[in-house]
Amino acid sequence: MMGASGLAVADQVVVPASQQSPDLKDMPRPSNGMSMKRIEDEYGKPTSISGPVGEPPITTWEYDYYTVYFEHNLVIHTVLKHNLQ
Repeated sequence: MMGASGLAVADQVVVPASQQSPDLKDMPRPSNGMSMKRIEDEYGKPTSISGPVGEPPITTWEYDYYTVYFEHNLVIHTVLKHNLQ
């Protein structure tokens, strides 16, 4: 709700990355620019593959602790899974 001053007030919750997955933050994982072949050679086969979808084609490889996103056959991003039980 806006007050007389015109400023909006909201709560913001920030969880530092170091507290989200303390056991995974230093885990070796694929880095940007690595090829699909190199990823498979170094990290093994993914548990699942989705895509390619769109233009440029984006393919997703799921591993136990992270997801790897490829554009064509090169890594563009690797995301840790934070909700592991």
